[in-house]
This record gives sequence, structure tokens and C-alpha cells, in this order.
Amino acid sequence: MNDINEASPESWAGAAAAAATGIRRRVLEHCLLNDGGYLSQACSSAEILSTLYLRTMRLGPSVAPALPPPFQGVPGTPGLVYSNGAGYNGACSPLYDRFFLSPAHYALVLYATLIETDRMAEEALGQFNKDGSSVEMIGAEHSPGFEAMGGALAQTLSQASGLALARRRAGDSGKVFVFMSDGEFQEGQTWEAIQAMSFFGIGNLVAYVDVNGQQCDGPMAEVMGIEPLDLRIRAFGATVAAVDGHDPLALDAASRESLPGIPHFVLCRTDPCRGVALLEKRRPKLHYLRFASAGEKAEYADFFRRGVFSGTPARVGG
Repeated sequence: MNDINEASPESWAGAAAAAATGIRRRVLEHCLLNDGGYLSQACSSAEILSTLYLRTMRLGPSVAPALPPPFQGVPGTPGLVYSNGAGYNGACSPLYDRFFLSPAHYALVLYATLIETDRMAEEALGQFNKDGSSVEMIGAEHSPGFEAMGGALAQTLSQASGLALARRRAGDSGKVFVFMSDGEFQEGQTWEAIQAMSFFGIGNLVAYVDVNGQQCDGPMAEVMGIEPLDLRIRAFGATVAAVDGHDPLALDAASRESLPGIPHFVLCRTDPCRGVALLEKRRPKLHYLRFASAGEKAEYADFFRRGVFSGTPARVGG
């Protein structure tokens, strides 16, 4: 279990906020070095992931190599002793929680989180999206921090709920945590999964949803609206907590609002430009940052050098 769970609220919330700033900084640096990347996803989800890893989830220390090994082959390859990326989340134990990241294009943000929480070497980002590397742009089951490949968007919740049901029947005390994007609620499989989770009483699963209102084609409300999301999820038999997705204390407290035998969703209302105000110029298309000109890249490089990752400070105490 993380030692930070024994810390005071002021201490761990401050550490989570600092890690979130580090996540955004690392992702922006990567974008500058590689002429693009999924920056808005880091802006919206940094506090969610840092809080999950540093406080909310019960995880053991990483049992994976600090520098990820190259891709060895798919499961079933003759002679291959296969291992997936879940080792970065700690050893598999009935006592520990398990983590699934559903929107695989958030992989860069997850890698930055693993670095900021001392689970992976920072040099690992140098392997990102390189031929033969397991540090893939769209994370797969062999990528650091990933336990399973989600396939098409919205499949991971079904996978994770199956594991949660198996863990409950085995008597495991550890829970299953799933990180989702709001775009997944445009997919029918998400709703089928929630319905099944409710029917089978899967109360040992908690899903954190990055509700940033954006998708690849623009604002969610214009492409296909999903609101009122909280009422819809409740109608399928789950409990829901809605919180400020940039407040570590609120994010952590929301996980404990779950009820026995009922799946629980935490809707994290977030800002996809949080901490990097330059992204505001790109609204409404924020899904992927690809520099339009040398001048725009220079503007982001200057922002990075100045280190002005602004945003409302996390609420501590109270």
C-alpha cells in the first residue's frame, strides 16, 4: 500500500497536485519533442490519475523494470514467457486493487503518471511510439500500466467488470478501478456493461470518468450529447458521485460513496485546457495537438520554458 495513505490531507493532496503539474509538464515536453501529442487529455485528467495512484487505490510497489522492455510478442507466441504491463501497478494480490485504463489514447498521460509516482523511469518516454517498443502511442496489454487491451473504445469496462465479478467470488478484498472518458458513453457497450454490473451486483468496481466535454470531432454536446449523464447512469442501477475533477480531496472522497453490491461511477468534471491556457486558442478542436506552424510551436516552447502551468490551486483541508 502507498505510504502516502498515512499522510495528512494537506500532505497527500499537495503531493497529488504537484504530480498533476508534473504530468502536464512531461506531456507538453513530449509534444514539443515530437511535434504533437494528446495534451488536452493530460490537462483534464492529471489530478484524477495522480490522486488514484498516490491516494485512492491500494497498490503495491511496481514489480516491473524501471525501463520497459521491448515488445516480446503476443500471448501464445511459442517460447514466450508473457507478461503484461500491469506489473507497474504492483504485484497481483487479493489484497491490492487492480487498475484498467480504458481510453488507450491516454497512454502518454498514464506513462507520465507512472513516472511522477516513481513507478517507471523518465527515460522510458524516449521509447514512446518507436518500432519494437512496448511504450506504445495507443496502449496495449504489454504497455506500462495496462492490464488489458481495450480494443475499440468502450470495451474495457466490460473486461474490468468480469474481473471484478471473479474477484468477488474469489473473496478478494481488493477492488477494481477503471478510468474512462466521457466519449465512451456514446457507445452502446458501455450501457450494456453497466446494466450487467447492476444485475450481478458488482459493487467492488469504481469507475472514474474524465468528463471534459471533448472528443475527436469536437464538443460532445454538438456531436452526440450524453447529458444528464448522472441521471442516465443511475437509471441503469449504479450509484454516481459528481466532483470537481481537479480537486484531489473531492476525487478521493468520492470513491468511498459507493454502496455494497452496486457499481459506482465518479463523474469528474474537468477542463481540457487546465494548466495550459494556450490551448484555449484551439477550441473547439482540442483532441490532438499538432502544431500548425513553427510560430505556434515556438509559442508553446516559450510557455514550457517559463513553466507557467497555471490553474486554480487544489483545495486542501476543510
